Amino acid sequence: MYVSARSDYALRAMLAVAAGSDGGSDVGGGDGGDVGGGELVKAASLAEAQNIPLSFLQGILLDLRRAGLLHSHRGADGGYALTRPPDEITVGDVLRAVGGTLTTVRGLPAERAGYHGVAAGLTDVWLAVHGAIARVVDSTTLANLLTRHSTDHAPTTS
Repeated sequence: MYVSARSDYALRAMLAVAAGSDGGSDVGGGDGGDVGGGELVKAASLAEAQNIPLSFLQGILLDLRRAGLLHSHRGADGGYALTRPPDEITVGDVLRAVGGTLTTVRGLPAERAGYHGVAAGLTDVWLAVHGAIARVVDSTTLANLLTRHSTDHAPTTS
């Protein structure tokens, strides 16, 4: 699996929107929001907080909106919000929204990699790799990642 900058940025943006819509982040802006009554998150705030070029981020946000993971609200108080709660959006959902397939072999989806002769068994290997990756990314939600973040940074008491 190759994780492109686009995929990495998409996940970081979705996490920031999820954190902002929970009120659990300083990345936000505006009032309202559709998920959990949280705040709308502006693209410029996301870009700055996550160090993502704004023009590149805007294309990613459009893909995420088209995939039904985000909605956008126009206007001075506008921004982005999740369409579903963070525990219903998986890493796999985000990766597929911006990259199409999870695993490629020579630029083709793993299931289309065809071999013959002594290399025929490679198709099964690539499909097994694809399945393993899918299991991990489809069982990891944005909420899981946000929970890990909050427990990793929780103050310790002695």
